[in-house]
Amino acid sequence: MVTERGVKDEFQDNEEEFDLSKAMSQDGASQFQEVIRQELELSVKKELEKILTTAPSHEFEHTKKDLDGFRKLFHRFLQEKGPSVDWGKIQRPPEDSIQPYEKIKARGLPDNISSVLNKLVVVKLNGGLGTSMGCKGPKSLIGVRNENTFLDLTVQQIEHLNKTYNTDVPLVLMNSFNTDEDTKKILQKYNHCRVKIYTFNQSRYPRINKESLLPVAKDVSYSGENTEAWYPPGHGDIYASFYNSGLLDTFIGEGKEYIFVSNIDNLGATVDLYILNHLMNPPNGKRCEFVMEVTNKTRADVKGGTLTQYEGKLRLVEIAQVPKAHVDEFKSVSKFKIFNTNNLWISLAAVKRLQEQNAIDMEIIVNPKTLDGGLNVIQLETAVGAAIKSFENSLGINVPRSRFLPVKTTSDLLLVMSNLYSLNAGSLTMSEKREFPTVPLVKLGSSFTKVQDYLRRFESIPDMLELDHLTVSGDVTFGKNVSLKGTVIIIANHGDRIDIPPGAVLENKIVSGNLRILDH
Repeated sequence: MVTERGVKDEFQDNEEEFDLSKAMSQDGASQFQEVIRQELELSVKKELEKILTTAPSHEFEHTKKDLDGFRKLFHRFLQEKGPSVDWGKIQRPPEDSIQPYEKIKARGLPDNISSVLNKLVVVKLNGGLGTSMGCKGPKSLIGVRNENTFLDLTVQQIEHLNKTYNTDVPLVLMNSFNTDEDTKKILQKYNHCRVKIYTFNQSRYPRINKESLLPVAKDVSYSGENTEAWYPPGHGDIYASFYNSGLLDTFIGEGKEYIFVSNIDNLGATVDLYILNHLMNPPNGKRCEFVMEVTNKTRADVKGGTLTQYEGKLRLVEIAQVPKAHVDEFKSVSKFKIFNTNNLWISLAAVKRLQEQNAIDMEIIVNPKTLDGGLNVIQLETAVGAAIKSFENSLGINVPRSRFLPVKTTSDLLLVMSNLYSLNAGSLTMSEKREFPTVPLVKLGSSFTKVQDYLRRFESIPDMLELDHLTVSGDVTFGKNVSLKGTVIIIANHGDRIDIPPGAVLENKIVSGNLRILDH
């Protein structure tokens, strides 16, 4: 343990102590606000110092870095007022700042694609749990296709690259304190794969009481009473955590130049050789430090963050930043036609430079939560794509929808498990037998939310090659070899049950009422 006095010396305090007479010399309401703000910062600082005294010596430095990072974020949170964007300054991005993927692909690939690939590191965001789908543990360990998990598919993809091109592309997982232990246990099974796998942890920040704005945690532990007192602060934390882990310098030392960052649950986020070649061999000779893959909005994506031009730079604008009066305009598919897939290609040297200059600027996302005991808290987060405005020569690439295939719900899971997709070396591709490239709209009701309930309700996954739209609500089960075509709506009202019989073909049908099939 470390004494509180020692902790105070350890904290690098750049702020002046709260001085009432100085504050009083300012004027009116703003002066009062400033007094309150300084008092609050001082209170939070003292609380964090107390928490740090409870850190075991082997965790002290790591915990101190986390709490220092939180203090900086909290300081910015108190400084910012109102929406973080001035709507009047938002413009559509210039034509050349978002390139069509077809143009990038048309350049073809150089003969030395292996040497280009050897400059790449693949980073997957692996901090999330499977709780929204009724699963315990890391989401990346949920089976999504032929018993392969998200992590299995990722490893297979990169191993295929390394074998095909005789390269050494490593995989890096950014874990959170929620997923780290379980993920590391499972990594042993990949020891014989041709992929070097590294992990690092994103920060662990204290949740703060919505009323007092003070940390809920009383010590560094995150078990027992403290289980809900901590949180991973969003994927914008990747820059600081990657830098602090030492991996950034390691990879730069090995001659790596770019990271490809994506969510591990986006099954469309595979390494794209054409985009990588565009980064390494730009047509105008000027390299991009940051590339964001965007894709065309559909009505299902109206809440997705969009790329805009803001004060002369590309800027990601999320719905939470938009003033209420302009939310409908933001959702408009005609004005803002694209959204961020969170597939990002970022220069390692640029991350190092900006991190050392403390120049990575990301808007704060205030995420309100209610703990199990009923306490209202807020957690301060940042998003990785928001840093685009801090990098030089940033670019958007408008990619096909196939590069955005996230699995957030069992409705998404049904799509990727079906015959709409074929699996090859860890990559899912739309079946050639589907006549049109769009994905059907699938909405499964609350009886299907948990993965185990969903699996129990399908004896086998239906044939969906000709499906446009599926809505299922209530107590519904599917027999083997069911075929769904066109628009199919199945609604079992409360107290009713519908069993779709084996071999049934439903084409443009609405099924409602009660249909029980019992073994004789």
